[in-house]
Amino acid sequence: MNYNGIIIGGGPAGMFAAIIAAQQGQKVLLLEQNGRLGKKLLITGKGRCNVTNDCSDREVLQNVPRNGRFLFSAMAALPPQKVKDFFESRGCPLKTERGNRVFPVTDRSQSILECLEKAMKQAGVSVKTAKVQKILTQEGRACGVQTQEETLHADWVILATGGLSYPATGSRGDGYRMAKELGHTIIEPQGSLVPLEIAGEDCLEMQGLSLRNVGVKLLNPKGKAIYKDFGELLFTHFGVSGPTVLSASCHLSEPGCKLVIDLKPALDEGKLDSRILRDLEMYCNRSMENALTDLLPRSMIPVILKRTGIDPELKANSLTKKQRHDLISQLKGFTLEITGKRPVDEAIITSGGVKVSEVSPKTMESKLVPGLYFAGEILDCDGYTGGFNLQIAWATAFAAANAAAEQQNAQC
Repeated sequence: MNYNGIIIGGGPAGMFAAIIAAQQGQKVLLLEQNGRLGKKLLITGKGRCNVTNDCSDREVLQNVPRNGRFLFSAMAALPPQKVKDFFESRGCPLKTERGNRVFPVTDRSQSILECLEKAMKQAGVSVKTAKVQKILTQEGRACGVQTQEETLHADWVILATGGLSYPATGSRGDGYRMAKELGHTIIEPQGSLVPLEIAGEDCLEMQGLSLRNVGVKLLNPKGKAIYKDFGELLFTHFGVSGPTVLSASCHLSEPGCKLVIDLKPALDEGKLDSRILRDLEMYCNRSMENALTDLLPRSMIPVILKRTGIDPELKANSLTKKQRHDLISQLKGFTLEITGKRPVDEAIITSGGVKVSEVSPKTMESKLVPGLYFAGEILDCDGYTGGFNLQIAWATAFAAANAAAEQQNAQC
């Protein structure tokens, strides 16, 4: 059977592209190797699905550290408001939470998946479970795919197979291989939005401790701040995680970097000194490990005291001025030596992928193989946490599907 278009990959980008193309009269086949669609979508946002970020298209690009300019046209054509309109007009109400993060009112990713599946059915999209082995070309133009079972012909192909993160959901890098076979350059995929491994035992001692409203700076080996953030952080047995750390990981490109945490960002050193003096006076007869309980989480106190060389049994009224200043230095600059990222299969998103200079930014069509389009994580574009990566998926899928359908309709 011949189709106008074949879409490889049943994730958010693939499903959205299928809907948009089919709504323009295209006969569309969506191929997914898993037994079900949207496996990775279901686990996004801790199972709640952070659909997008309620901001302007330009603000989205400010949250894309790599190749944001490439997305300018696509994001202008489908900004976050249009994504929200798409789901809400189809009976999936959304809500906006802290950081402008947008979620379904149900707090269930399943609601987003069901909305997409219903829209595909209404648009007449055909869905088949199949593993694609290669993309076929004729006279240099994409003309179909070869699966393990059959050859399928089409006028255009959209490659939306995702990256390498969460391989259990089917993201195993097959799309990179297929794109490379057709001459595309693949920027080495790495984990992005991924926890960081830290030297020493301090994080292990604080394992499970979650901090809120802390300042975070990522320093390069020369001590220059290359990323700053404010928000939540989590200590783990291997190092650190949490929203601020995941976003910082996008900028980690060389060894020797450090993470510096400001535990009291609302207080400058003078005000923090006054706060400490007040606590020391209030708890003057307590040991230092018990005098800091109003200032720090219990599990963090032994680590801070060890770093400052202050005896935990020292009476609060015996703390010297120098020791107090050492304590302030740790609170305002708790420094962690980064030894590396966690493995890519623990990453939320993959950085790297198809080199964007080989793709048209307005249409997402390959500059090397006419009729071949790209959408979603397979492209070398990724953003911070907060719904920006799904917004990239929706926008690139919209651009690719519209371009493919318009070109085909024009030929007819």
